[in-house]
Amino acid sequence: MNRIKKKRFTVSPPLLIAGSFLFLIVVGTLCLKLPFATTTPISWTDALFVATSATTVTGLSVFDPGTTLTIFGQLVLLFLIQCGGIGLMTFAVALLIVLGKKIGLQHRVYLQESFNQNSVGGIVNLVKLILTFVLTVEAIAIVIMTLHWLPRFGFTDALYLSVFHVVSAFNNAGFSLFPDNLIGFSADPIVNIVLSALFILGGLGFTVVIDIYQKKTFRQWSLHTKMMITGTIVINVIAALTIFLLEYGNPATLGNMPLYEKIMASYFQGVSPRTAGFNTLNIGVMEDPTLLFTMLLMFIGGGSASTASGIKLTTFIVVILATIAFLRQRGEPDLFGRSIRIDTVIRSLAITTISLLLVIAFIFMLTVTEKIPFLPLAFEVVSAFGTVGLSMGITNQLSDLGEVLLSMVMFVGRIGPLTLFFLLMKLKKVHYRYPYDQIFTG
Repeated sequence: MNRIKKKRFTVSPPLLIAGSFLFLIVVGTLCLKLPFATTTPISWTDALFVATSATTVTGLSVFDPGTTLTIFGQLVLLFLIQCGGIGLMTFAVALLIVLGKKIGLQHRVYLQESFNQNSVGGIVNLVKLILTFVLTVEAIAIVIMTLHWLPRFGFTDALYLSVFHVVSAFNNAGFSLFPDNLIGFSADPIVNIVLSALFILGGLGFTVVIDIYQKKTFRQWSLHTKMMITGTIVINVIAALTIFLLEYGNPATLGNMPLYEKIMASYFQGVSPRTAGFNTLNIGVMEDPTLLFTMLLMFIGGGSASTASGIKLTTFIVVILATIAFLRQRGEPDLFGRSIRIDTVIRSLAITTISLLLVIAFIFMLTVTEKIPFLPLAFEVVSAFGTVGLSMGITNQLSDLGEVLLSMVMFVGRIGPLTLFFLLMKLKKVHYRYPYDQIFTG
């Protein structure tokens, strides 16, 4: 029996994380293909694409969810968004906690990998705090949005629309039941403030939120939390100002709006690309510099262990700090009186390089399979990789092969390029080192 226990099959955490997303995608695809899930029949490819988009909390869709999906289909979409945003493993462990079951070491290791924790200690309490935080925030937002939409839609519709959009926003999905996404609410302060607050919170990362809750002062926060909070504020301000300036005179976006609406729309469209994918401006008619800047924001993404994807904001900041440290001829980058380890720098460079190569590779493949102009196609790929969901309006023009390729991009973007690398590569520890030699760079 002891020998049997030793030989028991175990699944590596990266494989389980990827497998859980694949499981959700398969279940979602099957559910969306049911006759009563849609008002008009959809193809298997369309069902796979939208199920992948929901599970990876992207928001890209080849049809309008508000008119093509029935209530059942929309609830399937909502379930995939919630599970995909927080993680199937988190829900599984939450169920075990509710049932009073013991959480084994293997489950703790999986959760450690999911939330990028350094140890398994306190991981179950972390899950409890995260679920409590998620449910509390979503409940408060649902009440606010229901009261706000009550005079316009009536209680039942207002409640349903609030639940859908709050869950979609907090999980950074960007799915909307309105045909024009949120363009019709560009001047609505409640919609702009509540939904943007939700996807900013979701994009910070659960560990950051818990750290702020447990440690009340900036000085006590971890370097990761300080970096995320400061970086989020700085990049959001820069993004809002940049979009305001670039689109100020564009009559198709901000040009004909009054000043207060221009400011609100610039703010919302500035904070959305790194995480959510909601839009209050028509992306397809933006200026080229704005589109390029938006692609950069989507590539950067949100925080680690969050509902957002991309290379992650901390990765981007570490690469910038490492570059500054090199130019200043310092051995290690530092921030807020703390040094950043070289292995963290190398990991950040690896994530950025692999991500960039993957994006370029998929853009190349889609330029071969699709007859669509380059910029909209590149924008779509970056949006899919960052699991953002913004589009220049070409999603429904993709071929079946194009939809499959973009589904792969969304999947890779959600599980992370390093997780994919560890799944594909068989790593062995090396106990030797070759002698150094000189090469010339730059």
